[in-house]
Amino acid sequence: MLSAMFSKVKNPIAALTRKTSINIGLALSLVFLSACDPQTFNLGNVLPKFGKDKPLPVALLVPYNSTQAADNNLAKSLENAARLAIADLQNGTSETPLIDLRVYPTGGQPDTASQAASKAIEDGAKVILGPVYGGNAKTAGLAAANSGVKVLSFSNNPAIAGGNVYILGSTFKNTANRLVNFAKFNGKSNIMIVNAQSPAENAGASAIKAAIAQNDASLVAEQSFELSQNGVVQAIRPIVRAARSSNANALFITSGNDGAMPLLGQLLPEEGLEATNIQYIGLQRWDNPASARALPGLQGSWFAIPDPQLAAQFSQRYLAQYGTQPHSLSSIAYDGIAALGALIKGEEKDFLSDAAITRPNGFLGVNGVFRFLADGTNERSLSIATIENNEVIELEPAPRSFFASGF
Repeated sequence: MLSAMFSKVKNPIAALTRKTSINIGLALSLVFLSACDPQTFNLGNVLPKFGKDKPLPVALLVPYNSTQAADNNLAKSLENAARLAIADLQNGTSETPLIDLRVYPTGGQPDTASQAASKAIEDGAKVILGPVYGGNAKTAGLAAANSGVKVLSFSNNPAIAGGNVYILGSTFKNTANRLVNFAKFNGKSNIMIVNAQSPAENAGASAIKAAIAQNDASLVAEQSFELSQNGVVQAIRPIVRAARSSNANALFITSGNDGAMPLLGQLLPEEGLEATNIQYIGLQRWDNPASARALPGLQGSWFAIPDPQLAAQFSQRYLAQYGTQPHSLSSIAYDGIAALGALIKGEEKDFLSDAAITRPNGFLGVNGVFRFLADGTNERSLSIATIENNEVIELEPAPRSFFASGF
């Protein structure tokens, strides 16, 4: 969901020759937090201020006690994923965990998130992991600012990043850059942007424009529409006319399958703008729900996904441990613990400093490699995927290092 973490309302490249089906069986032998190449990630064995004998106190702020059942389910999945990561840090030993995780409910409300952050700091927390929603993360960050405690939020909203607040959610900028770079290399550099008139999709369109400029592609046309069924229907012919008159060879759409994309994916091809004569590109994942994979406009489309092998292994591990599938956002809680574990094990004396957190080599989580940037946002490795015969196919794998192609 494009706006899931924005607010409480509703988060040289190879040619197209390597195609690997995502629906493959994967062994459960991977120990996620030991999978880093030590030369790449330079983890070291020196435990600074906190370590085996003195676990790092980490506050997990999640939307327990919300009036919405979905919030409480999300909170449980985030907590489960974080605890799974802590167990993996121990690597099967009986030693004291490196991290002392303490859970604080936010109710999904900014005021409660602020109070939870203050209480966590009062209780001795050295890092805050969470909250989810952008408004909650902002107030938690403000509450923690004077103490110097870092907030690693699950939000993907860059507007709340900076200062003591870092965001773990994948950003529009990161996704747009990956896709535009891939499009440019594969001859689809005349790009038309289509977006709904909503804060999240407007932000997505801005990210695509920046990526087009950064990658020396061409913005040849734009078309927005009112976010309603009638708004989509009325926009179909103007979109088709603009695409044809501008000679666009790529249609970059910000909408997802929980919004306008199902209607766009049906009506645009019916109006003659078929995937065979223009490349559809999605800022959001277009592979969920599975029923959407039959839409004509999504056949052969391009979109970005986390490393599918690592993601599948995480889902299987989570299912084996908790007996249910993880929430789609829960993996970023695992990634947050993975980053903290690597920092604790690292060689930096002040391992929670901005310099340590933003180290260029980054971290390895269950979504692939990622790193925090100086502005509080992040950069994540992403695979390029498509849909063929209603199945998701990986076109280009996510880079496993920030020194590999794909960034």
